[in-house]
Amino acid sequence: QVQFVESGGGLVQPGGSLRLSCVASGFTFSTHTMSWYRQVPGKEREYVAGIPTTGGSTDHADSVKGRFTISRNNVKNTVYLQMNNLKPEDTAAYFCNAAFRISWAPIFLRAWGQGTQVTVSS
Repeated sequence: QVQFVESGGGLVQPGGSLRLSCVASGFTFSTHTMSWYRQVPGKEREYVAGIPTTGGSTDHADSVKGRFTISRNNVKNTVYLQMNNLKPEDTAAYFCNAAFRISWAPIFLRAWGQGTQVTVSS
C-alpha cells in the first residue's frame, strides 16, 4: 500500500524558514522521481518542486525558485523541502507524491497523504 506522511509545517512569520519532510512507503522509492505540491482551499493542487531518482537536475516552480530547495535521502525513503524567505502567498497545505519524470505530474493519485499545513503570517 502506497503511503506518504508529510511533516514539518507550522506557523512562521514572513521571511522565515521551514523544512518539510515526507516519508514514502509501499513502492521502490529510489527508482521514482519525487515531487512536492501545495493546495489552498478552493483551488487546484499546484506543483512546487521535483527531484529525479539520483537527486540531480532538480526543478522548482517559478514562484518558489531561489527560495525553496528539494532534496531526497534514498536510504530513509524521504524527500525534503527546505523553504526560505517564506511569503504569505506560500500559505498552503503541502503534499508529496511520486511523479512522472518529464511532466512532474503525480503518479499515485489515490494515495495522497494528509499533507502538512504551512501558514505564513505576521
